[in-house]
Amino acid sequence: MIAMLPGSFDPPTLGHIDIIERAAKMYDKLYVVVAENVQKNPLFNAEERKTMLKEILKDDINIEVVVHNGLIVDFAKKNNIKIMIRGVRALVDFGYEFELAMTNKQLFEDLEVLFMPTSPNYFLLRSSAIKELAFYGADIETMVPPIVAKKIKERFND
Repeated sequence: MIAMLPGSFDPPTLGHIDIIERAAKMYDKLYVVVAENVQKNPLFNAEERKTMLKEILKDDINIEVVVHNGLIVDFAKKNNIKIMIRGVRALVDFGYEFELAMTNKQLFEDLEVLFMPTSPNYFLLRSSAIKELAFYGADIETMVPPIVAKKIKERFND
């Protein structure tokens, strides 16, 4: 069975990695789809995020990290993927994710969206908050993998 887990991953957090690794245990292959969201102003471009994720997940042989620019249902159709995993932290996330799931279901009837709650350790991790903390020089090393912490420091020191 094949599944996908799309997201912007800007930057990849320990919460993202937790969801990815847990989902990968349930499927023969998991695509981690780095989305290029035209409505966001990312800290890292999609290729940089893909490179970081590939390095972090290099020991997980059933995970493939790819970049996709466009509707996620188009990626699913093209790759014959019928399961999409979405991580949720709280009820607020669920409401937004549920609306997206219904839209995607209208666009691709065969796509099933499964919601995976975050682990309690990562309940408060939000990429936007991590970027803001890093911008002001806060220690983010307990929130992101070491390679990501290094890249964020480099970005803000530039």
